[in-house]
Amino acid sequence: MEDSNQTISERFILLGLSDVLYLQIIGFLLFLGMYMTTLSGNLILLILVRINLNLQTPMYFFLTNLSFIDICFCSTIIPKILTNTLAKDKSISLLGCATQMYFHLALGATECVILAVMAYDRFAAICKPLHYNTIMSKKLCFFLAAASWSIGFINSAIFVVITFQLPFCRSHHVNHFFCEMPPFFRLSCKDTWPNEIAMYISTGIIALSSFILTLISYIHIISTILKIHSSQGRHKAFNTCASHLTVVVLYYGPIMFMYMRPRSSRSPETDKTVSILYTAVTPMLNPIIYSIRNKEVKGTIKKTLTGIMA
Repeated sequence: MEDSNQTISERFILLGLSDVLYLQIIGFLLFLGMYMTTLSGNLILLILVRINLNLQTPMYFFLTNLSFIDICFCSTIIPKILTNTLAKDKSISLLGCATQMYFHLALGATECVILAVMAYDRFAAICKPLHYNTIMSKKLCFFLAAASWSIGFINSAIFVVITFQLPFCRSHHVNHFFCEMPPFFRLSCKDTWPNEIAMYISTGIIALSSFILTLISYIHIISTILKIHSSQGRHKAFNTCASHLTVVVLYYGPIMFMYMRPRSSRSPETDKTVSILYTAVTPMLNPIIYSIRNKEVKGTIKKTLTGIMA
C-alpha cells in the first residue's frame, strides 16, 4: 500500500528519442514537420468541406470527423514529444499522463469506429445507390458519429482508471514517447495479466470488429464494382473507395499490431516505432491521400486558389 501511495505522488520520466544531441535535433525537426503538415492538411480539408456545398454530403461529413480526430489525436502526443526532445526535464505529472492517455485512447478508438462507418457509407453509395439518400439520412449520420465518439471516450475512461490503479514500483522511467498502456504495464510490480486481457478484449471488440465490418463492406463493394459493365464506371467506383482503403490499412495495421500481439513479443523499441506510425504518420497522410485521389477536393482547391489569385 505504501508503494502505491508513493507512486501516486511522483512524476513519470518519458525517456523519448535518444540521449544523443544530433539525433534529438533530427527527431525534433521530423516530428515538428509532421505535426505542421498534419495540422495544415486537416485544417484545409475541414475548410474546403465547409465552403463547398457540393462536399457537404455524408461521406465528407464523416471525413471532417476523421480530420478533426487526427488534429486532436496528434495534438495530444506530438507537442509533449517536441518539448521533451530538447528539454532537460522530461517528466510528466500523474494527472498529465492520465489525461494524455485518456485522449489518446479515446480518439484512437473513435477513429477505428469512424473508419468502419465510412466503409458502410461507401457500401450504401455503391451497392444501394437508389436508396443512398434514404439510408444515409442526416439523422443516421449524426447518430453514427455520436455513437463513434461515445464508444471511444467511454472505453478510454475505463482503461485509464484500471491502468493507473496499478502500483508502479519497478521504475518511473517510461521507455516511450508518451503515456500509453503497454509500456506502463512493464513498470508495475503487480501481475498485469488482467489488464492485458481486458486490453485484448477491448481491441478485439473495437479495432478488430471495426476492421472486419470494413472488410465485409468492401467485399460487397468489390462484388458490385465487378458487375459494372462500363470500365469507366468501374474506375470511378473504385476511385471513391481507394483512398479510404489506403487509410484503413495504414491505421488498423499498426493499431492491432501494437495492442493485440502477446507480451512475449513486445519490446520498447518496437513499441516506439509502431506508435509513431499511427500517432504521427497516419494523421499526416490522411488528408494528402484523400486530396490526391479526389477530384472534387482538388477542384475546390483550384477554385479557391484561383479566387485568391484573381
